Amino acid sequence: MTLRLGQREFADNEFAVMAIINRTPDSFFDQGATFATEAALAAVDQAIADGADIVDIGGVKAGPGPDVDSAEEIERVADFIALVRKRHPSLVISVDTWRAEVGRVVAAAGADLLNDAWGGHDPELAHVAASAGIGLVCSHVGGLPPRTDPHRVSYDDVVLDVVDTVTGLAERAAAVGVRRDGILIDPAHDFGKNTRHSLEVSRRLDELVATGWPVLVALSNKKFIGETLDLPSGERLTGTLAATAVAAWQGARVFRAHQVRETRQALDMIASVRGHRPPAAARRALA
Repeated sequence: MTLRLGQREFADNEFAVMAIINRTPDSFFDQGATFATEAALAAVDQAIADGADIVDIGGVKAGPGPDVDSAEEIERVADFIALVRKRHPSLVISVDTWRAEVGRVVAAAGADLLNDAWGGHDPELAHVAASAGIGLVCSHVGGLPPRTDPHRVSYDDVVLDVVDTVTGLAERAAAVGVRRDGILIDPAHDFGKNTRHSLEVSRRLDELVATGWPVLVALSNKKFIGETLDLPSGERLTGTLAATAVAAWQGARVFRAHQVRETRQALDMIASVRGHRPPAAARRALA
Protein backbone atom coordinates (compact mmCIF):
# COMPACT_ATOMS: atom_id res chain seq x y z
CA MET A 1 0.00 0.00 0.00
CA THR A 2 1.30 3.43 -0.95
CA LEU A 3 1.25 5.70 2.10
CA ARG A 4 0.08 9.26 1.41
CA LEU A 5 0.75 11.98 3.97
CA GLY A 6 0.47 15.64 3.11
CA GLN A 7 2.23 16.26 -0.20
CA ARG A 8 4.32 13.09 0.07
CA GLU A 9 3.75 9.56 -1.14
CA PHE A 10 5.81 6.69 0.28
CA ALA A 11 6.01 3.47 -1.71
CA ASP A 12 5.76 0.15 0.09
CA ASN A 13 9.53 -0.41 -0.21
CA GLU A 14 10.43 3.07 1.05
CA PHE A 15 11.56 3.81 4.62
CA ALA A 16 10.49 7.11 6.19
CA VAL A 17 12.20 8.72 9.18
CA MET A 18 9.97 10.60 11.61
CA ALA A 19 11.98 13.07 13.71
CA ILE A 20 10.87 13.68 17.29
CA ILE A 21 10.39 17.35 18.23
CA ASN A 22 9.34 17.67 21.87
CA ARG A 23 7.67 20.94 22.88
CA THR A 24 7.86 19.84 26.51
CA PRO A 25 10.15 20.86 29.39
CA ASP A 26 10.42 17.32 30.78
CA SER A 27 10.81 14.78 27.96
CA PHE A 28 12.74 11.68 29.04
CA PHE A 29 15.45 11.96 26.38
CA ASP A 30 16.18 15.62 25.67
CA GLN A 31 15.01 17.08 28.99
CA GLY A 32 13.40 20.13 27.41
CA ALA A 33 16.11 20.97 24.85
CA THR A 34 13.49 21.90 22.22
CA PHE A 35 10.89 23.48 24.49
CA ALA A 36 11.81 27.00 23.39
CA THR A 37 10.50 28.00 19.97
CA GLU A 38 13.82 28.94 18.34
CA ALA A 39 15.49 25.78 19.61
CA ALA A 40 12.60 23.70 18.27
CA LEU A 41 12.72 25.41 14.87
CA ALA A 42 16.45 24.79 14.68
CA ALA A 43 15.84 21.14 15.56
CA VAL A 44 13.32 20.85 12.71
CA ASP A 45 15.80 22.39 10.27
CA GLN A 46 18.54 20.02 11.42
CA ALA A 47 16.26 16.98 11.25
CA ILE A 48 15.41 17.77 7.64
CA ALA A 49 19.08 18.26 6.80
CA ASP A 50 19.83 14.90 8.44
CA GLY A 51 17.24 13.07 6.33
CA ALA A 52 13.89 13.29 8.13
CA ASP A 53 10.78 12.85 5.99
CA ILE A 54 8.33 13.63 8.79
CA VAL A 55 8.53 15.63 12.01
CA ASP A 56 6.42 14.54 14.98
CA ILE A 57 5.62 17.43 17.30
CA GLY A 58 4.40 16.70 20.80
CA GLY A 59 3.28 18.98 23.60
CA VAL A 60 2.82 16.46 26.42
CA LYS A 61 5.37 14.08 27.89
CA ALA A 62 4.30 10.48 27.31
CA GLY A 63 4.99 9.27 30.83
CA PRO A 64 3.66 10.37 34.22
CA GLY A 65 4.31 13.95 35.25
CA PRO A 66 2.63 17.31 35.89
CA ASP A 67 -0.81 17.66 34.35
CA VAL A 68 -0.98 19.36 30.95
CA ASP A 69 -4.53 20.27 29.96
CA SER A 70 -5.79 20.74 26.42
CA ALA A 71 -5.35 24.51 26.49
CA GLU A 72 -1.71 24.25 27.49
CA GLU A 73 -1.04 21.51 24.95
CA ILE A 74 -2.53 23.69 22.21
CA GLU A 75 -0.46 26.66 23.36
CA ARG A 76 2.71 24.57 23.13
CA VAL A 77 2.13 23.17 19.64
CA ALA A 78 -0.43 25.03 17.49
CA ASP A 79 1.43 28.25 16.71
CA PHE A 80 4.65 26.29 16.35
CA ILE A 81 3.07 24.02 13.73
CA ALA A 82 2.01 27.09 11.76
CA LEU A 83 5.59 28.38 11.89
CA VAL A 84 6.97 25.05 10.68
CA ARG A 85 4.41 24.87 7.89
CA LYS A 86 5.36 28.35 6.68
CA ARG A 87 9.08 27.52 6.91
CA HIS A 88 8.81 24.09 5.24
CA PRO A 89 5.69 24.04 3.03
CA SER A 90 6.09 20.45 1.78
CA LEU A 91 7.24 18.86 5.03
CA VAL A 92 5.02 16.15 6.50
CA ILE A 93 3.98 17.37 9.95
CA SER A 94 2.72 14.88 12.52
CA VAL A 95 1.34 15.80 15.93
CA ASP A 96 1.58 13.48 18.90
CA THR A 97 -1.76 13.86 20.69
CA TRP A 98 -4.62 11.72 21.93
CA ARG A 99 -7.12 14.59 22.28
CA ALA A 100 -9.70 15.42 19.63
CA GLU A 101 -9.85 19.03 20.85
CA VAL A 102 -6.14 19.40 20.16
CA GLY A 103 -6.42 17.49 16.90
CA ARG A 104 -8.93 19.99 15.47
CA VAL A 105 -6.66 22.94 16.22
CA VAL A 106 -3.46 21.38 14.89
CA ALA A 107 -5.19 20.16 11.74
CA ALA A 108 -6.23 23.75 11.04
CA ALA A 109 -2.65 24.88 11.76
CA GLY A 110 -1.23 22.58 9.08
CA ALA A 111 -0.75 19.08 10.52
CA ASP A 112 -0.81 16.17 8.06
CA LEU A 113 -0.96 13.30 10.57
CA LEU A 114 -2.34 12.73 14.06
CA ASN A 115 -0.12 10.35 16.00
CA ASP A 116 -2.49 8.85 18.56
CA ALA A 117 0.01 7.14 20.84
CA TRP A 118 -2.71 6.20 23.35
CA GLY A 119 -4.74 3.72 21.38
CA GLY A 120 -7.97 5.55 20.62
CA HIS A 121 -8.49 6.86 24.16
CA ASP A 122 -10.54 9.67 22.62
CA PRO A 123 -12.60 8.03 19.84
CA GLU A 124 -13.40 11.45 18.37
CA LEU A 125 -9.80 11.85 17.22
CA ALA A 126 -10.47 9.54 14.27
CA HIS A 127 -13.43 11.72 13.27
CA VAL A 128 -11.15 14.77 13.40
CA ALA A 129 -8.66 13.10 11.06
CA ALA A 130 -11.48 12.11 8.72
CA SER A 131 -12.98 15.59 8.63
CA ALA A 132 -9.61 17.20 7.98
CA GLY A 133 -8.58 14.64 5.37
CA ILE A 134 -5.35 13.84 7.22
CA GLY A 135 -3.68 10.66 8.45
CA LEU A 136 -3.95 8.78 11.73
CA VAL A 137 -1.66 6.45 13.69
CA CYS A 138 -3.46 3.60 15.49
CA SER A 139 -1.52 2.27 18.48
CA HIS A 140 -1.66 -0.53 21.04
CA VAL A 141 -1.43 0.40 24.72
CA GLY A 142 -3.12 -2.56 26.38
CA GLY A 143 -6.08 -0.48 27.48
CA LEU A 144 -4.06 1.92 29.63
CA PRO A 145 -5.19 5.54 30.01
CA PRO A 146 -2.81 8.25 28.78
CA ARG A 147 0.43 8.91 30.64
CA THR A 148 0.35 5.77 32.77
CA ASP A 149 2.99 3.06 33.06
CA PRO A 150 2.12 -0.65 32.94
CA HIS A 151 2.19 -2.64 36.17
CA ARG A 152 2.33 -6.44 36.11
CA VAL A 153 0.62 -6.42 32.72
CA SER A 154 0.11 -9.81 31.08
CA TYR A 155 -1.15 -11.20 27.78
CA ASP A 156 -1.91 -14.71 26.60
CA ASP A 157 -0.09 -13.67 23.40
CA VAL A 158 1.05 -10.06 23.25
CA VAL A 159 1.50 -10.02 19.47
CA LEU A 160 -2.00 -11.35 18.80
CA ASP A 161 -3.37 -8.73 21.19
CA VAL A 162 -1.43 -6.03 19.35
CA VAL A 163 -2.59 -7.22 15.92
CA ASP A 164 -6.24 -7.47 16.97
CA THR A 165 -6.20 -4.04 18.63
CA VAL A 166 -4.44 -1.99 15.97
CA THR A 167 -6.25 -3.55 13.02
CA GLY A 168 -9.54 -2.98 14.81
CA LEU A 169 -8.67 0.67 15.36
CA ALA A 170 -7.51 1.02 11.75
CA GLU A 171 -10.71 -0.47 10.35
CA ARG A 172 -12.79 1.74 12.63
CA ALA A 173 -10.84 4.79 11.45
CA ALA A 174 -11.45 3.85 7.82
CA ALA A 175 -15.13 3.27 8.57
CA VAL A 176 -15.55 6.82 9.92
CA GLY A 177 -13.83 8.28 6.86
CA VAL A 178 -10.08 8.40 7.45
CA ARG A 179 -8.29 7.73 4.17
CA ARG A 180 -7.02 4.14 4.11
CA ASP A 181 -3.76 5.35 2.54
CA GLY A 182 -3.26 7.69 5.50
CA ILE A 183 -3.62 5.10 8.30
CA LEU A 184 -0.62 3.55 10.06
CA ILE A 185 -0.47 0.98 12.84
CA ASP A 186 2.01 1.14 15.73
CA PRO A 187 2.67 -1.72 18.19
CA ALA A 188 3.84 0.98 20.65
CA HIS A 189 6.88 -0.62 22.27
CA ASP A 190 6.94 0.02 26.06
CA PHE A 191 3.34 1.30 26.13
CA GLY A 192 1.29 -1.23 28.09
CA LYS A 193 4.16 -3.70 27.84
CA ASN A 194 7.13 -4.91 29.83
CA THR A 195 10.54 -5.44 28.25
CA ARG A 196 9.88 -9.06 27.32
CA HIS A 197 6.64 -8.04 25.61
CA SER A 198 8.41 -5.38 23.56
CA LEU A 199 11.12 -7.83 22.55
CA GLU A 200 8.47 -10.35 21.49
CA VAL A 201 6.75 -7.70 19.40
CA SER A 202 10.09 -6.85 17.77
CA ARG A 203 10.76 -10.54 17.11
CA ARG A 204 7.39 -11.04 15.42
CA LEU A 205 6.86 -7.66 13.78
CA ASP A 206 6.31 -9.39 10.46
CA GLU A 207 2.89 -10.45 11.78
CA LEU A 208 1.87 -6.77 11.91
CA VAL A 209 3.36 -6.14 8.48
CA ALA A 210 1.32 -9.06 7.12
CA THR A 211 -1.92 -7.20 7.96
CA GLY A 212 -1.23 -4.90 5.01
CA TRP A 213 -1.41 -1.70 7.06
CA PRO A 214 1.81 0.39 7.02
CA VAL A 215 3.69 -0.17 10.28
CA LEU A 216 5.24 2.66 12.31
CA VAL A 217 7.71 1.80 15.04
CA ALA A 218 8.78 4.12 17.86
CA LEU A 219 11.89 2.40 19.18
CA SER A 220 14.18 5.32 19.83
CA ASN A 221 16.01 5.03 23.18
CA LYS A 222 13.03 3.24 24.72
CA LYS A 223 13.10 1.61 28.17
CA PHE A 224 12.98 -1.91 26.73
CA ILE A 225 16.28 -1.19 24.99
CA GLY A 226 17.71 0.27 28.19
CA GLU A 227 16.67 -2.75 30.24
CA THR A 228 17.84 -5.24 27.61
CA LEU A 229 21.33 -3.70 27.58
CA ASP A 230 21.26 -2.18 31.10
CA LEU A 231 21.99 1.31 29.78
CA PRO A 232 20.69 4.83 30.58
CA SER A 233 18.71 6.77 27.97
CA GLY A 234 21.74 8.62 26.62
CA GLU A 235 23.59 5.41 25.75
CA ARG A 236 20.93 3.48 23.82
CA LEU A 237 21.69 4.51 20.23
CA THR A 238 23.43 1.27 19.25
CA GLY A 239 20.59 -0.81 20.66
CA THR A 240 18.05 1.45 18.97
CA LEU A 241 19.72 1.02 15.59
CA ALA A 242 19.88 -2.75 16.03
CA ALA A 243 16.16 -2.89 16.79
CA THR A 244 15.53 -0.51 13.89
CA ALA A 245 17.37 -2.81 11.48
CA VAL A 246 15.34 -5.82 12.64
CA ALA A 247 12.08 -3.88 12.18
CA ALA A 248 13.08 -2.58 8.77
CA TRP A 249 14.08 -6.01 7.52
CA GLN A 250 10.67 -7.33 8.55
CA GLY A 251 8.88 -4.57 6.66
CA ALA A 252 8.21 -1.63 9.00
CA ARG A 253 7.75 1.58 7.02
CA VAL A 254 8.05 4.60 9.36
CA PHE A 255 10.65 5.01 12.12
CA ARG A 256 10.18 7.57 14.89
CA ALA A 257 13.64 8.69 15.99
CA HIS A 258 15.59 11.12 18.14
CA GLN A 259 18.87 10.64 16.23
CA VAL A 260 17.81 11.20 12.64
CA ARG A 261 21.16 11.07 10.83
CA GLU A 262 22.15 7.72 12.30
CA THR A 263 18.69 6.27 11.72
CA ARG A 264 18.64 7.50 8.11
CA GLN A 265 22.03 5.91 7.42
CA ALA A 266 20.99 2.59 8.94
CA LEU A 267 17.78 2.52 6.91
CA ASP A 268 19.56 3.50 3.70
CA MET A 269 22.00 0.65 4.20
CA ILE A 270 19.16 -1.82 4.75
CA ALA A 271 17.34 -0.53 1.68
CA SER A 272 20.49 -1.02 -0.39
CA VAL A 273 21.07 -4.54 0.91
CA ARG A 274 17.46 -5.37 0.02
CA GLY A 275 17.99 -3.98 -3.49
CA HIS A 276 15.57 -1.07 -3.17
CA ARG A 277 18.22 1.68 -3.17
CA PRO A 278 21.35 1.94 -5.34
CA PRO A 279 24.69 2.76 -3.65
CA ALA A 280 25.33 6.49 -3.35
CA ALA A 281 28.70 5.79 -5.01
CA ALA A 282 29.95 2.65 -6.76
CA ARG A 283 33.63 3.03 -7.59
CA ARG A 284 35.23 -0.02 -6.02
CA ALA A 285 36.89 -2.37 -8.56
CA LEU A 286 35.67 -0.27 -11.50
CA ALA A 287 38.80 1.78 -12.19
